Amino acid sequence: MQNGKHVILVLDDDADILESLRVVLEANNYIVVTARSAEEGLPLYKSAKPDLLIVDLMMEEIDAGTSFVKEARALGNTAPVYVLSSVGDNLNMATDFSALGLTGVLQKPISSSLLLSLLKTKLK
Repeated sequence: MQNGKHVILVLDDDADILESLRVVLEANNYIVVTARSAEEGLPLYKSAKPDLLIVDLMMEEIDAGTSFVKEARALGNTAPVYVLSSVGDNLNMATDFSALGLTGVLQKPISSSLLLSLLKTKLK
């Protein structure tokens, strides 16, 4: 938390996704830190100390999202981590996401109201 606001780290290689999430989250009093790759995201994770992470499943490499989550967990991450995926519903049914260190899976495109409700619940 910074200046009384929760910090959300969003990693996605799609600039439009990053911008749309930034607009929604900042309009609702969150601080948003964004990165377009796992490589760019790791130093930001270390410096921002986010309260919640939203990580695209497939970025520059097919497993970049899950690799980032593993690295964050190795650094002691305790913040909720949601993976953002265009195959989210199928991933929920086929994968034990908690075994990957994830709190849950969000389906692209994500509804703003669903996201804000989720954040309100997870960041009490």
